[in-house]
This record gives sequence, structure tokens and C-alpha cells, in this order.
Amino acid sequence: MKQNVLKVVGMEKFPSGNGLSDEDLMSRYAKTGDDEDFSILISRYEAEIYRYLVRYTGNKSLAEDVFQDTFLQIHQKRHMYEPGRAFKPWIYSIANHQAIDTLRRVGRHPTKSLSTSANDEDGESMRNSLEMLLESTADGPLANLQAEERRQWVQKSIASLPDTLRETLIMAFYQDLKYREIAEILNVPLGTVKSRLHSALLKLAEKARIDHINADEG
Repeated sequence: MKQNVLKVVGMEKFPSGNGLSDEDLMSRYAKTGDDEDFSILISRYEAEIYRYLVRYTGNKSLAEDVFQDTFLQIHQKRHMYEPGRAFKPWIYSIANHQAIDTLRRVGRHPTKSLSTSANDEDGESMRNSLEMLLESTADGPLANLQAEERRQWVQKSIASLPDTLRETLIMAFYQDLKYREIAEILNVPLGTVKSRLHSALLKLAEKARIDHINADEG
């Protein structure tokens, strides 16, 4: 993963942290511009945000570029941070907007946004729960697939969802974000998050049924 953003602000390594909350660190950084506060925030969120960007863009190179842009935006617009605002939804919102803008600029859509190649073992339980949920919702058509086939089907199918449904599903099932956090990130009502997640699961379940029928007929 690229870490050139540190060099932009004159740092080359992360400190260990000092026990302050994300919000306290960001508030202090907004006031003082202390590089150490910024590097602590990067160290806390670099892996999580990078994994999300790999999943969302489906491309490691693009994800690295967006990662850089995300933290540069935080650095350059630090004075716009509102003290006390939850930091996690705020950084995800910035990352999400940067990813959308980048994909539009290069004229591409995600093709494998749920790749497991980005050191994302911590998402295994969420992937498994999603697969089990789809199996039960779709009357079990995925049960006939081997584990690797099932993972590939899930990746391909989620990547084919409309952007609004796909990003909501990734945040809920792969990033394990709370609904209220997703609502704040996407700047939509809580009910919209639940509705999008419900719609995404219905679309995936329907696709599972159709693919299962087609497989039987073939």
C-alpha cells in the first residue's frame, strides 16, 4: 500500500498513538496542524480504508490512488472538520466520494470489488454470514456450489448491483459498519440504508434463483 501521503506532510513513519479518541485527535489536528496527530489517524485507519477502497474500486492501483487522495483531502481540509463530529463516518464519506469521482474520471465500473486479496481475513465471518443469508433467502441454490465457486458468484453478483445498493451492502457486510454510520457516510436517512440493503439482498437472492434454474436447465 502506498504511504506517500506521509511524505507530503513531512512524515515517514507512524507513531504508536497516545490514547486520545479519533475525534479528539482530529479536532486538535484541525487547530494545530500537528503532524503526529495526523499520522496517528492514518495508522488507525489505513488498513480499514484501503480494504474498503479495494472492494469498492475493484482495482488495487486505483485504490492506492484514492487512498492517497482521501488522506490528502483530510490534511488539506482539516479546518472544515466540525469538533465532536464522529470521525469514522466522516473519513468513510470522504473516501467514498473520492472513489466515486475516480471511477467516473477513468470511466470504469468495479468488476471484482470484493476481492479477498487485500489482507482481509477479518471480513471472512461477514462474507460467510452473507452467503448463508443468501442461501436461506434464495431457498438454498448456492448450497450446490463449492466454497470457491460460491465466493466467486457472490463477488461477481455484488459487483453487478447498482452503485447505491452495492456500496451499502459492502459497508454493512464487509466493513461491518452500523446502519447509522452508513446513513451518515452516504448522507441519507436511516430508513434509506435499510431499504437499500433489503433491495440489494432481494436482487442477489433473485439472481441466485435464476442462476440456479439456468444451471438445472443447462
